[in-house]
Amino acid sequence: MKLASLKGGRDGRLVVVSNDVAWFTDASQIAPTLQTALDDWDRCEPLLRGLADSLEHGAAPRERFHEHEAASPLPRAYQWADGSAYVNHVQLVRKARGAEMPETFWTDPLMYQGGSDSFLAPRDPIPLADPAFGCDLEGEVAVITGDVHMGASREEALTAIRLVMLCNDVSLRNLIPGELAKGFGFFQSKPASAFSPVAVTPDALPGWADGKLHGKLEVELNGQVLGEADAGVDMTFDFGTLIAHAAKTRALAAGTIIGSGTVSNRGNDEGPGKPVSEGGVGYSCLAEVRTVETLVHGAPRTEFLNFGDCVRIEMKDARRHTIFGAIEQEVVPYTRESR
Repeated sequence: MKLASLKGGRDGRLVVVSNDVAWFTDASQIAPTLQTALDDWDRCEPLLRGLADSLEHGAAPRERFHEHEAASPLPRAYQWADGSAYVNHVQLVRKARGAEMPETFWTDPLMYQGGSDSFLAPRDPIPLADPAFGCDLEGEVAVITGDVHMGASREEALTAIRLVMLCNDVSLRNLIPGELAKGFGFFQSKPASAFSPVAVTPDALPGWADGKLHGKLEVELNGQVLGEADAGVDMTFDFGTLIAHAAKTRALAAGTIIGSGTVSNRGNDEGPGKPVSEGGVGYSCLAEVRTVETLVHGAPRTEFLNFGDCVRIEMKDARRHTIFGAIEQEVVPYTRESR
């Protein structure tokens, strides 16, 4: 089953989307918003599935689904916590700023709590106040949970996953070192993120297995392929582990979003990997590109995002059909009107 939120109000309007992401039908008679459905999932989920079946068989009223009319599936959420499940990415980024990586990072997940009061829509611009901040994209996978009790096991956490989606976790890289030096974590360096137009139940994903989404995460910058790493490869911590980590000392409310961190694959030689142009799978963020350039050339050659740059993040099935729709965003100068 595929769900989306059309723009309108702070929380959007819940719709059911066809498997080919071409059509939608209104779901407001079941739940006006996705958060409402998540809060009453045991009642709403079978009704939404029935509506999805009717849509597929032409038995429900339908309209064309236009991705630019969609908000992020949850336009705002009670909680957004982003992990770093791909430790290869953590290792590379820390190396770029000259920081050693403790061995515990391979056994205990990293996680930060991001701003969740307002997410960018998947086709809306990325507002940037100053290019000197070092704006970066980060291609990720994320899940939306139901209620999770404090101290939940990995197995219990896996059963709480309601929906899966893609994410562009926008980062301001040049602000990160100063914030981390204060010893209090990210804040200004992590502006609003964006999520894919459609969120999908795990059972409808052929690549979903053991808490991981297998498949190429296609990341483009200005129409050129930046990365096509497999999200199911080199994922040190699956989503069950990430959710259980988040719930170690607190309960998680229905509608919590947990991110995977930047999808990252090692090279065949267990090194940092190569660009797509050199036969590798490339990278899902510019920080990795710049790290590899520093290792190879002694200094980064790729600039961070600037005004006019366009980012696209998508995953397709075996027949090259989109699964979640695409995140496609242009970086624009921030004005009050742009946000």
